[in-house]
Amino acid sequence: MRLTITLYFFLSCLNAVAAEALTSTVQPHIFIKAQSNKSHNSKAQPLLEAEEKVNRVLDSLHQFASDANFDDYFSLYSDNAVFIGTDANEIWTINAFKAYAQPHFSKGRGWTYTPHSRHIYFSNNRDVAWFDELLDNDSLGVTRGTGVLVLVNNEWKVSQYHLTIPIPNALADSVAEQIKSHREKGQ
Repeated sequence: MRLTITLYFFLSCLNAVAAEALTSTVQPHIFIKAQSNKSHNSKAQPLLEAEEKVNRVLDSLHQFASDANFDDYFSLYSDNAVFIGTDANEIWTINAFKAYAQPHFSKGRGWTYTPHSRHIYFSNNRDVAWFDELLDNDSLGVTRGTGVLVLVNNEWKVSQYHLTIPIPNALADSVAEQIKSHREKGQ
């Protein structure tokens, strides 16, 4: 079961990443604030500057969600983005995700996930970035976000975001049994 979950997670993260990224040798980059404010062609940017831009998009994504700022939140997604939630049935196109979020945001109720650890990775030509981050949430505790960003007209856009609840290995069998039982009951 753990292998299936791990494989699903791995494949879902890679579906938007170019083949080049799959074959390249990349190292994770933990975001460090760059000192340079120089503007360069995005594909030729120094790595720290590209990381800073991706980091700002992700930080803004979380802030706009917390503020229930619908327009700014969804402006950070690509036109063909997908949001994958914690439930196995939550695989939303961007339009379906907007329809889900709009009633909540219009009432001033967003969701607050506070990042405390993030790794950012890039394709060799730096037009695709992917990340993993640990987040704190008042009701769910520690969660994990993973996803893919693409460079669209010189701006980083979230193409896929996947929110999960990381399960400690010591609890995995018990949680898997609960999920099986839940599904057997038709829920």
